[in-house]
Amino acid sequence: MVSTPDLLAFIAASVLIVIIPGPGVLFTVGRALALGRRAAFISVVGHQTGVMLCLLLVAFGLGTLLAASAIALTLVKFAGALYLIHLGIQAIRERKSLGEALGARVEPTRGSRVFRQSFVVGVTNPKAIVFFSAVLPHFADPARGSLQLQFLVLGMVFLVIALISDSAYALAAAAARNWFAKSPKRLEAVGGAGGVLIVGLGASVALTATSE
Repeated sequence: MVSTPDLLAFIAASVLIVIIPGPGVLFTVGRALALGRRAAFISVVGHQTGVMLCLLLVAFGLGTLLAASAIALTLVKFAGALYLIHLGIQAIRERKSLGEALGARVEPTRGSRVFRQSFVVGVTNPKAIVFFSAVLPHFADPARGSLQLQFLVLGMVFLVIALISDSAYALAAAAARNWFAKSPKRLEAVGGAGGVLIVGLGASVALTATSE
């Protein structure tokens, strides 16, 4: 099992990484601004579920393969970038309907769609893939047992920290949206801003993939 000093050092490293807004945080903020608190929290859960899949892939070796292959990692980044841009454009197009949607009960299918979207963002999150494949090994010791088990334990610690941090971002963004929602025009504007934020995130991920 992971030693206490390694665990504490990993927690410190995870906190530093998590609090810096990445694809997951920016996507969640965009969803909060565009669709509100419930969609934001669904996005948090969906994104973390996708990141958990990344963790499992790393634990069984695929993450190492992606880290070693510049082409494979670039393809993953571009896939995530294109998907984010698509979602951002969609949010901009739907901004005029936000006023009517405000206060209305979100249908299960709507929540399911948001979950699927955020799950894809989590799975294609290059930050998570690189972190799990490049950082986790530094805090695991083969002499202390199964590396796969240690990776899973450390990864779950990271996911808990990320879940708390992302939820805090979601609450803050949703509170800002509620203030804007007092005016239909404000809500329409903030919905468009959320879409622009997601498009910008997608472009940033694409540029990062190109420069590496």
